[in-house]
Amino acid sequence: MYADIGTSVYYVPGILYGRFGARSAIFVLMTLAVFVLLCIKYAEVTWRYPEGGGVVNVASQALHPFVGLLGGLLIMVDYFLTASLSGLSGVIYLSVLAPGIGGRAVGLTVVALCGLGILNAVGIRQSAATTAVFAVAAGAGQLAVVAATAAYLGTSGIAASFHSLASGSPITPIALLEGYGAAFLAFSGLESIAQLAPSMREPRRVIARRAMTGVVLMVAITSPLLTLWSTTLLNANVDPNQFVSALGAHAAGEALAGYVAATGAILLVFASNTAIIGTYHVLIALTRMGFMPRVLERRNRWRLTPHWAILAAVAVPIAVVVITRGNVNLLGDLYAFGLLGTFVLTCLSLDIVRWREKRAWRPTTIAFFGVGVITTVLVLVAWLINIVSKTTATEFGAALTLIGLCVGLVTYRSRRRQRPAVFPVPFRPQRASESIAHALGSRPPAVEALIVLPHDPVAADAVIRAGVHAAAGQGAVFLYRGNRYPHQHHELLEVADPWLKDYIAQDSFARAEAAARNAIPRRRYVYVPGSLPREIVGQVWRTVHPRKTIVTVEDEDMLPPASIDRIRRHETDGAVVLEMITSRLDEGRGLS
Repeated sequence: MYADIGTSVYYVPGILYGRFGARSAIFVLMTLAVFVLLCIKYAEVTWRYPEGGGVVNVASQALHPFVGLLGGLLIMVDYFLTASLSGLSGVIYLSVLAPGIGGRAVGLTVVALCGLGILNAVGIRQSAATTAVFAVAAGAGQLAVVAATAAYLGTSGIAASFHSLASGSPITPIALLEGYGAAFLAFSGLESIAQLAPSMREPRRVIARRAMTGVVLMVAITSPLLTLWSTTLLNANVDPNQFVSALGAHAAGEALAGYVAATGAILLVFASNTAIIGTYHVLIALTRMGFMPRVLERRNRWRLTPHWAILAAVAVPIAVVVITRGNVNLLGDLYAFGLLGTFVLTCLSLDIVRWREKRAWRPTTIAFFGVGVITTVLVLVAWLINIVSKTTATEFGAALTLIGLCVGLVTYRSRRRQRPAVFPVPFRPQRASESIAHALGSRPPAVEALIVLPHDPVAADAVIRAGVHAAAGQGAVFLYRGNRYPHQHHELLEVADPWLKDYIAQDSFARAEAAARNAIPRRRYVYVPGSLPREIVGQVWRTVHPRKTIVTVEDEDMLPPASIDRIRRHETDGAVVLEMITSRLDEGRGLS
């Protein structure tokens, strides 16, 4: 995660300096407090949604899958700019060691992005261990610059550097708001921890908290101080796009400058590659949700990589670098739309989830929820400021998002004509009551029947027919428990939601929707991952507590002990289907 968020410090001081001069650090310090609050929320997203997906998953489940589509498009705008800006900044820092390449930064950035695309198409991606090595090396370089500058200044010089922020003419309210909105760029990359959730070890709550604590401490030390000293100590002849390296040279000599330039350039390339990987995995997730053309999910036979999705993930950043002519400040402005839009959707969705899961309101609970809402408002204000003040970024981001929405909705409607699209409620053992009862309606009249679909397609058709007849004109829940794939491999940054890969379950729910949409007015769908034991279905049954349960004889053992008034048996095409009418839950008795 630090390999992503830790790269911002290489280009943000120069971007802010071009607009706000020696007072840039004021705005970084302002947003640092909001960054800490955002970290708390994103740590929670990590353990709540262990299958990853970040804003796509959070917004889909908290609000609606179409909002998840919007979130996916916003994060892709963010990734496009990350790939462009990080790649370009990496080349610019490399020019510290090889000054001759400075005039060819745009061309070399295009070559670098093409190379990363080819490597991903071949199937060679950076390992976490390799990324960690360069992240540690670059982080050590940043800390060394901070320490060297602090020693160079001394106690009185450090104090004077902070006092210099108060000198000059007063900052106007408009400039204060614009600076607050622009400084969020210093903390880009925060979304990556939500995307990395499937790779995180258990217990996720503890690991996420430790990871966030480490990142916050590191960023709190480096970002404000490097911004402060690089914008106040360096002379006007220094290239703002090489501020961190130049500050190292100013405080400790060329050796430290070269080290910072080399490690920073490598880490920036890794960040660019991470953005490319994140982009095509979001595209694949949206494709599996039914919003993008199937061609994006297609993999080649040579290396089994999604070449069309990779091409899309690389083509847009290349176009952005070429069109902007390698203007770092313009790229930084364009960055804001997708970055803050993603933050807003994630924070809002999490607030909604917290509200739904409220129990008895205690003072600590109210305070915690209130801080979360305040965080959402602060991020929303920053996004609105950027929308108004950075018209080019708004036009660019809105255009890409609008194009994506049009493609998504057209694709969705086209597929829906072929077969119905179903977005099931994902079952979460740790929050069974909240995740299901809220979505389905906890009142008994809302659910007349629980219809458990088997894996066999013929038996599933028989269960669907029996369920539609039993719940006609009322409400029903269709449940499918997926197959277990113990050796299924998930790629780095892939959305590891088992539903997205369970095509048999998707087909079963589509057939159920086709048969039930005219007969059952209130119907919902619940998907239970195959990695969970069969008895977990009993938790769903207890939550829904239906009057009728439609199930095959083979799946009857998944249900909990209950009193049954009567059972009707249907045999169709060799499948024996049971229609069990329940009067009350009885933990002490078995099915009778």
